[in-house]
Amino acid sequence: MKAIQLVRPTVVELRDLPQPKPAAGEVLLKVTAAGLCHTDISIQHEETSLFPAGLVLGHEIAGIVDSVGEGVTGWAPGDAAIVHPCWSCGACPECVAGRQNACRRTTGRLASPPTPGVSVNGGMAEYVAVPARTLIAADGLDPAVAAVLPDAALVPYHSIHATRDLLVPGSTLVIIGLGGLGNLGVQIARALTAARIVAIDGKPAALQAVEGSVDLALPADAADLEQRILDFTGGQGAQVVLDFVGIDATLRLAAGVVARYGAIRVPGLGEGTLPFEARHAAQYLPWGASITRPYSGTYQDLVELVALARQQRIKPIVRRYPFEDAMQAFEDLAAGKIVGRAVLQM
Repeated sequence: MKAIQLVRPTVVELRDLPQPKPAAGEVLLKVTAAGLCHTDISIQHEETSLFPAGLVLGHEIAGIVDSVGEGVTGWAPGDAAIVHPCWSCGACPECVAGRQNACRRTTGRLASPPTPGVSVNGGMAEYVAVPARTLIAADGLDPAVAAVLPDAALVPYHSIHATRDLLVPGSTLVIIGLGGLGNLGVQIARALTAARIVAIDGKPAALQAVEGSVDLALPADAADLEQRILDFTGGQGAQVVLDFVGIDATLRLAAGVVARYGAIRVPGLGEGTLPFEARHAAQYLPWGASITRPYSGTYQDLVELVALARQQRIKPIVRRYPFEDAMQAFEDLAAGKIVGRAVLQM
C-alpha cells in the first residue's frame, strides 16, 4: 500500500509499505480521507528521535471498514467510521468515567495515550489497523469533513464544552489563532453557546473566513490589541480565552484579558511560558482565573461532534488534495497557504 512515512528524523516520504492485518480486537480501515495539521509538520521537522522512525503519519482518519479481527462485534465491512485519537485502555478509572484522553494505564503522568500518526502508525495510508473501540460511526458524512472531526474539531469542542458554564448570554469568548482548530472553534462556540466571540489572527484571510460569525475580529499585530478587548468587555475581561497558538505573546495576551474567575485554556503547542505569581499584586493573572492545558477530547465529545456535523451546524473548511499530492500539501501548510484544514483524499 502507499503511505506517508517518517523514514528517519526530518525525512517524510510517500512510500510503498506492507498492508497491515487486523489483530484480535482490531478493525482494518480502507482510508478515505486523512487530515493534515501542524503536528504533522512538527514531526516532519523534528531533528531528534522523539518520534519513532518508520512511523506512518496521520491522526485525523476517516475510512470504510475493510475487515475485522477476532472478537470484534458491531462493525462490518462497508461501515463508515472515524477514529478517536486517544487509544486508551478503556478500563481504568479515567476511561470508565469517560475521560479517555486522561487514561492512566497507557502512559505516565506527563504523556498522552497512544495516538495514531504520532506514537503508533496512523492513517496517511491506503489502509490502517485500529482498535475497534476507537471507532465512531460516520455514515452520511463527506469523508473529508469526517476526517477533520477527530482533531481539528475535537480539540476546540473539548475546551468549549468544558467551559460552557461560563459562556452564558452576555459573556465573552476570545479565540486566539484561527487555523484549522480556531476556525472550527468559532463555529462550535456559535453552535453551543450564546457568548460574544472575539477572534484574533495574524492572517487577513483567516479573519475574513470568520467574518459574520464573530462579534469582533482583530489582527494579531494591532498595537492596542489588549486594550481593545478590555474595552469591548467594559473593562471586565473575557470569561474564557482559548489560545490555539501557545507562544509567549499569546499567553500574555490571554492573561491580560481574562476576567476574574475566568478560564484560559491552551491547546496551542507554541512552547511559550506564562509566569505565575502567588502574591496580592500579581502582574499576570487576576484573582480566581485558571489556566489549563487540555489534551484532545473524549469519546463522547467526538460522538456529539459527529451529530453537529450531520446537522450541518458546523461546516469545516477543507482544502482537498489527492493522496499522491501529499507532499505538496505538507509544503503548502508549512508555508501558511491553508485556510481551514488540508485533507488528503484516497
